This record gives sequence, structure tokens and C-alpha cells, in this order.
Amino acid sequence: MTDKKQVALLVGAGDAIGAAVARRFAQGGYAICIARRDAEKSAGLVEELRAQGHDVHARSIDARNEEEVQRLFQTVEDEMGPIAVCLFNAGSNVQKPLLETTGKLFFKAWELACYAGFLVGREAAKHMVPRGAGTMLFTGATASMRGGSGFAAFSAAKFGLRAVAQAMARELGPKNIHVVHLLIDAGVDSEAIHERMRSRGLDPAARQPDSLTTTTSIAEAYWFAHAQKRDGWTHELDLRPAAEKW
Repeated sequence: MTDKKQVALLVGAGDAIGAAVARRFAQGGYAICIARRDAEKSAGLVEELRAQGHDVHARSIDARNEEEVQRLFQTVEDEMGPIAVCLFNAGSNVQKPLLETTGKLFFKAWELACYAGFLVGREAAKHMVPRGAGTMLFTGATASMRGGSGFAAFSAAKFGLRAVAQAMARELGPKNIHVVHLLIDAGVDSEAIHERMRSRGLDPAARQPDSLTTTTSIAEAYWFAHAQKRDGWTHELDLRPAAEKW
């Protein structure tokens, strides 16, 4: 395994934040494994990065399934190389009035954004701790810090993920595992947000400049935190555009 590159495993890596992180860490010299519900959706990104000479693979996974998560980590370790960086980026930004929030919806939001994060972080630790090195990255949101109207399910999930990441940081930091929780207190400049704006009668092209945070800026924040020396680690970093109210 010594001749293999170190791997950045990106779980819940979609076409926005996940893709940007894949590009940044590939540029930084890591082999990339993109893990998402449907790996075929990342075929274009894989082709793009391979054309640039990077070692990139995509795998399908349900991050809520413990056995699938365990198999993913073992397969990547066996076939690609040691996992040095692990991003958990899964979650569903559910907004529903309280009286329309079913128990099933609440549980699914928690399961995807919190429980899955625990599974991924635990499996990453199983491989990183014996080597005495590694970085875990968890994507947070405004909902990680405050519960907004209509966000009971999503806020509970994101609050929970933040607590899981914080507990991991305190336990694993002394073992040389850097755990980072990135609070994205902003709208992300992505097609999903643009579509949401259009549904409200807004034109994304007419928005105030720099009023949404780009996925490139998010990826750079993750790279910055990952590259820190161990005498000055950041656990939690909040990110928002200058125009954002907070």
C-alpha cells in the first residue's frame, strides 16, 4: 500500500460542494473517491478529473446503511490506498411547517444528516487512529446553530451532526485526527439554490454580487482547515458572504 496515493473519500458528494471539494483535493495531490447515492451522476466529473491526470473513482452508497458504509471504507482502503481525508456532506434541506412534518420525515432528515455522519466518522476513525493521522470534514449549515421556522426536522439533524463532530474532535484530537465542522451560514451558489430562487419569482442573475457563497470558496475553506499545522487547528469555521445578515 505504500506505493498508493493517499485518498480523500467524499461521502454525500453531489454536484455542488462535493464536486468542488473533489476538484480542490485532486489538485492538492489526493486520489479521490466520490461516494453518493447514484455514482453515475458523477460520471462527468470523474471524466473531467481523469482527463487532467487525477486518480478519481465514484461509488454508489446509502450512507445511512451501516454495512454499506463499512464496505465502502474497506474497499477504498484495499483498492485505492489509505484514507487521509474524509468529507461528510450528506443531508437534505427539508423545510416544512411543523403540522406538516411527519414522524417519518423527521426521522429521515435525522438519519441522513446526523446518523449517517456518525457512521462515516466512526469508520474513518477506525482506519485513521491506528495510523495516527487523518482529517475529517463535516458540512454544517445555519440550521446547525439555530432552528428556523419550518426547519424542525432539518435543524434537529444538523444540531445533532454538530454535536457528533464536536465530540469526535475532543476524543480524536489527542490522537492526531483533525475534525473540522464547517458552518455554511449562507445560500450556496448552486443550481439547486438558483432553482429555489426561480420558484419564488426571483432571477438568480439579478442578485447582489457575492450574495451567495461559491462552492469554490467552500472547497478552499476545507483545504485551508485540512492544511493547518497541529499546533493551530480549527474545529469550527463559519463561512458567509459579506452581505449575509447574522
